[in-house]
Amino acid sequence: MRKLAIFSFIFASSLLPGCITLDSSDEKSALEIQAIQARVFEADRPLAFRSILSVLQDLGYVIQSASLESGVITAQSPIKAETWSSIGLGVSVAGLRNEVRTYVTATTEEFHSKQTRVRLTFVERRVSSSIQGQQSTDESVVLDVRTYEQVFSKIGDAIFMRAVQR
Repeated sequence: MRKLAIFSFIFASSLLPGCITLDSSDEKSALEIQAIQARVFEADRPLAFRSILSVLQDLGYVIQSASLESGVITAQSPIKAETWSSIGLGVSVAGLRNEVRTYVTATTEEFHSKQTRVRLTFVERRVSSSIQGQQSTDESVVLDVRTYEQVFSKIGDAIFMRAVQR
């Protein structure tokens, strides 16, 4: 019976979602990653910085640190937790828990008095644990183009709205 329980736990653990690994054909160069993660906005650095702060807060991120002097903002999402009492295929495992949190770092760099380069880096951290106290952690950089495009679009809108209100 104990062997069945151990086998069931190992089998169920293999069904849990984990870190997606890229095969060699999907690996991106540093320049390709920068192209996804960075945009130049027609705004001075303080305006872009305040807009990024506002957008991250609107998206539900909790600001951990923000320094206009260095141009760096760090934030994290609330934890999204999932708990399972059983997993399909007749395998029952009590107390499996999966927690996901996304971290973001934003950097701003002023090129000219009216142009600011913004780079965002999203990192997803997944912590899986069981009732037996076993825990595993996976972190992966988010490279989904749509994620960055949506956030940059919101930052652009925020910059535009703030510029109009000046």
